[in-house]
Amino acid sequence: MRRILILGGTIEARRLAERLRGRADVAITLSLAGRTAAPAPQPVPARVGGFGGAEGLAAYLHAERIAALIDATHPYAATISANAARAAAAADVRLLALRRPPWQPVAGDRWTEVADVPEAVRALGPAPRRVFLALGRKELDPFATAPQHRYLVRSVDPVDPPLPVPDATYVVARGPFAEAAERDLLIAHGIDAVVAKNSGGDATYGKIKAARALGIEVVLLRRPQLPPVPSVASVEEAAAWLDHALVSMSARGV
Repeated sequence: MRRILILGGTIEARRLAERLRGRADVAITLSLAGRTAAPAPQPVPARVGGFGGAEGLAAYLHAERIAALIDATHPYAATISANAARAAAAADVRLLALRRPPWQPVAGDRWTEVADVPEAVRALGPAPRRVFLALGRKELDPFATAPQHRYLVRSVDPVDPPLPVPDATYVVARGPFAEAAERDLLIAHGIDAVVAKNSGGDATYGKIKAARALGIEVVLLRRPQLPPVPSVASVEEAAAWLDHALVSMSARGV
């Protein structure tokens, strides 16, 4: 039985774990960073918490005799992905990145693409606006420099402390989010700008489609640069890669 480590926290990681669960030839561990207070239930044994950088992850891969590492983290988890690439190389462990494709603009989208959160704040401009912040709660601080806007903030966990601005409303919710519900949310709060990441996938695309339908601007953070490692775009491709890797290991007597 080969030991497989999946770096997770995404829908794709959970779906891959579900697909591999119960196989007699692999033992799956799903690693979660621990940034969410109450993570969703997982279909396989989960490890919660960091490893201590690339060196700590490499030591874990060696100590646990991990045969293959699958990086299925969020597209914006650049530090974790960089650590995974370094650790896999150091421990001589096969590595695959499961990376969902980014969204692409279509007719009717009003996108302003920016490099980071401070640039997103600047893109909103000086005039007061009603802004939907669909970002991680740890990325909100720069918006305190633009207190003229009225903010709607949605996060998986409560934002504590809240933004030091005069007008902010908080919604705690976990996706997926349907387009119809997102449209109702934007209308109810009079939103005229959405700030989000280009996460890709279907789970959070509803707000993009809703903004398109309502003619609302979307300030979209570009994806960070990720390590140039072997990668696939779907759970099915990741499972096929693992099957091939296992056959290769057996042929080599590894």
